[in-house]
Amino acid sequence: MTAREAAAHFGVSPATVKRLVAEPREDFLARAKARRDRAVQLRAEGLKHREIAAEMDVPIGTVGRLLHEAKKLAAHEDIEPASA
Repeated sequence: MTAREAAAHFGVSPATVKRLVAEPREDFLARAKARRDRAVQLRAEGLKHREIAAEMDVPIGTVGRLLHEAKKLAAHEDIEPASA
């Protein structure tokens, strides 16, 4: 059922439905970090993108994206000043 369908069924707006069923941001970010970390770990162990994809049960393109994001975030953390 789409958010629009659920909204019509319950007499609320689609935004209300999305807000009520959405995953908390902190949970999403933690899950995304765990996926990136796992891809980086497998790459550090010498696995190729195809092998990482098979291990994580994701498309090869997703592996490339995860590794790219991890590299980009690591570079960004290196240039950020330490917070007090």
